[in-house]
Amino acid sequence: MTIQKLPAKQGLYDPAFEKDSCGVGFVARMDGVKTHETIREALDLLYRLEHRGACGSDPRTGDGAGLLIQIPHEFFKKECDKIGINLPDAGQYGTGLVFFPKSGRAPDLMEIFEQVIQEEGLSFLGWRDVPVDNAHCGDVAREVEPLMKQLFVSGAGLVRDQDELERKLYVIRKRSGKAIRASGMAQLYESYYICSLSSKTFVYKGQLMAPQVEHYFKDIQDPEMKSALALVHSRYSTNTFPSWGRAQPMRMVAHNGEINTIRGNKNWIKARESLIESDLFPDKNLLKPVIPPGGSDTADFDQALEFLVVTGRSLPHAVQMMIPEPWAGHETMAQDKRDFFEYHASLMEPWDGPASITFTDGEVVGAVLDRNGLRPSRYIVTKDGKVVMASEVGVLPIPESEIIEKGRLQPGKMIFVDLKQGRILADEEIKTDLASRNPYGQWLKENQVSIDDLPVTKNEKTANFDDLVKRQIAFGFTMEDIKIVLAPMAETGMEATGSMGNDAALAIRSDKPVLLFNYFKQLFAQVTNPAIDSIREELVMSMYVTLGREYNLLSET
Repeated sequence: MTIQKLPAKQGLYDPAFEKDSCGVGFVARMDGVKTHETIREALDLLYRLEHRGACGSDPRTGDGAGLLIQIPHEFFKKECDKIGINLPDAGQYGTGLVFFPKSGRAPDLMEIFEQVIQEEGLSFLGWRDVPVDNAHCGDVAREVEPLMKQLFVSGAGLVRDQDELERKLYVIRKRSGKAIRASGMAQLYESYYICSLSSKTFVYKGQLMAPQVEHYFKDIQDPEMKSALALVHSRYSTNTFPSWGRAQPMRMVAHNGEINTIRGNKNWIKARESLIESDLFPDKNLLKPVIPPGGSDTADFDQALEFLVVTGRSLPHAVQMMIPEPWAGHETMAQDKRDFFEYHASLMEPWDGPASITFTDGEVVGAVLDRNGLRPSRYIVTKDGKVVMASEVGVLPIPESEIIEKGRLQPGKMIFVDLKQGRILADEEIKTDLASRNPYGQWLKENQVSIDDLPVTKNEKTANFDDLVKRQIAFGFTMEDIKIVLAPMAETGMEATGSMGNDAALAIRSDKPVLLFNYFKQLFAQVTNPAIDSIREELVMSMYVTLGREYNLLSET
């Protein structure tokens, strides 16, 4: 059976506009003890988010749902013993779920994987058939169902530590993906996709509805499958086509909302690729492209976040670079925190939009809310050290007597559960620590020039109003501009107010002479529902812009 391809760009459909708006949540044990109960509770949480997912005309084919957990070493060890794979100790091997086409080309694609693994100096251990049951899936999902394979790669005795193994696995995924795309044998996100390839985390996901995840993946039902954290997601693909590869969680994140600035974010990442330099990756070409084509806004965000983390930044640092707290109009923010955000504004622009994002690297798990706070994110902490976060209240039936803390994420704020330290790190603690790592304020003072500090020119000229009308015509002014826009500004010193809309013909369709720049429009689609109020707008909106040359995104100097 061949995998059906998604439509090409046509009419009002453009694959570049793939967006998500979904249900998201996680369950974590602060003591770091792995249990099957954690996975069970995460699945119960996922079921209660079913209404935040979506399905098509086939009521049993969902837009996507999935589960991200820590690697269940004991379970995988048992399964590998059955098929003759000698699995090393936990943390010394990488594994991941890979989607292949059922078209008969899977062996060729698997061979590409194996060759790249050997070239990168790791040991290929073997493939495992992932047991699935598609009886509960809809007809549409079954028609495009990929072949499920689990890959095992050993780094035992071949790398210095687990961090180096993670970097090797990242390069293997990048290189094999480029080789497979170049081969033309599979389409990324459609018939071929690596759900994860890590020594810390594992992802089970697909074009499923929330209740179908456990029934589809038989592994999840085994009581020996254990984890101390579990991140879940139910997808609603906004004005886009679902696919097995676009289901969430991604490799590090699960996301409710949209990234409205995604085109600019991707373009800037692409533009900065030529400046990338990292001691951890002597051959910077191995990191390119940072964001492969074909993904949704969440997939692209995930790729960029993973890139920042694997090249040396901590997970909370990378998250705060991409989704910073609003700082420019925040009068009570501590100066060192303001310096931190202002410095990074020169390195990377925000990935902006209404977004609640949960994230994990397998050792810590957390969530961050966009600067407008336009997506719900609620959390509770129980007496036995359990943290539950979701885009709903009451996702698990926990008695009030067992709850010691409950709250919601506020705009631009973060919650962070460190399983190594066995505690929750508050937003203030995280950002204070990040802000104190380098003298950001000193660097700004010594290297950044404010336009307000530039000397005023003495070469003043008196305006000549004799040819005013001629100049207005030359620069494209109309009577409407003068009466409705300029006159009120001159009289009151304030911007004129009026209804939105412009019924003038587009420049390219007009038979009137128009200026060159009328042929170009700035795209901006900040979704604010409900409408943003003026008080919040003053705090979270900013016209702050940095100008100047770009620098290496992977270093701080």
